[in-house]
Amino acid sequence: MGRMFWAGRSAALYLAAWLMLGLMLAGLLNAATGAGIPGSLLFALPLMLVYASVCGFSSYYLCRAYPLATKSLRSVLVVFFVTAASAASLWCAAAVAWAAFWRWLAPSMGGVQLSPPVAAVMFGVGVLLYGMTACAHYLALEFERARRLETRELELKLLAQDAELRMLRTQIDPHFLFNSLNSISALTSIDADAARDMTLQLAGFFRHTLGLEAHRKVLLSDEVELTQRFLAIEQVRFGPRLAFACEMADDAARCLLPPMILQPLVENAVKHGIGQLPQGGVVRVHAVRAGSQLKLRVENDVDPDDGAPGKGGGVGLANVRQRLAAVYGIDASVHATRDGAIFRVDLILPADMGD
Repeated sequence: MGRMFWAGRSAALYLAAWLMLGLMLAGLLNAATGAGIPGSLLFALPLMLVYASVCGFSSYYLCRAYPLATKSLRSVLVVFFVTAASAASLWCAAAVAWAAFWRWLAPSMGGVQLSPPVAAVMFGVGVLLYGMTACAHYLALEFERARRLETRELELKLLAQDAELRMLRTQIDPHFLFNSLNSISALTSIDADAARDMTLQLAGFFRHTLGLEAHRKVLLSDEVELTQRFLAIEQVRFGPRLAFACEMADDAARCLLPPMILQPLVENAVKHGIGQLPQGGVVRVHAVRAGSQLKLRVENDVDPDDGAPGKGGGVGLANVRQRLAAVYGIDASVHATRDGAIFRVDLILPADMGD
């Protein structure tokens, strides 16, 4: 429907332009031959509309057959000049016949007398109009080609972004699985039942994440639920040493974000924070919506005597940065800071409500 509308409007504008040219030609003929306004209009308007159709169709196919990108400019000019001269000659011949027809049909109205100077002017106008029509077609074709290239470039960009997101997402599962298998291996010699429970929890976690696609977004509430599933696996090993607290506003919970964004941050908090403390600690997630932004914070207790700020960012934190940059560009940011015995990661991204 859209294409038909635009094609119809373009055709209407094209015909309107040629009608204006026909009125101008009628005025010139009236002034040059004294044929009168009615006779000049009856002569000029039909003749101009016929020539508009001839110029439109023939120049369009010639522009298609002689694209500027592949044909030499000299050959294009020669072909169009010969064609324009031929079309203008035929137009002048048709004008002579048309004038004779009107003189025979309505001799009382007078008629246009095509003297050699008038015919020469019509020939020059015909060549000029054909050339202008060809230029208009070339501009339209170049515009169409540029639009196709822009669309193709956008499609390729989206495909590349999707491939990058899939690659970054695939880094998370092996990384998490490696750490979990190490934990299960450590438990097998200490508590076989706990190792079995952790294995079942791990299977359930991967079953839940199997349907998550890297290019689709999930609700923040679902992302937090997935994080809790991960922590349930880790709590089999850490027991009461590992605690979790979440503060999430209702409007923030309905925001959309890439899947498994919080999980690598929470994994880092457990492995490099809580896991290094004999007494354990708390992993805290805070989420709030501030206007058009969604602000997330993941923080955990760390050893205050360990003076290496940001220790353990590794694959997880770098992966989160790259994924958010791929999805949101400069509209998202990730900042990791250390404040005494607290290590925190702040994420700021657009508040996507899926509207």
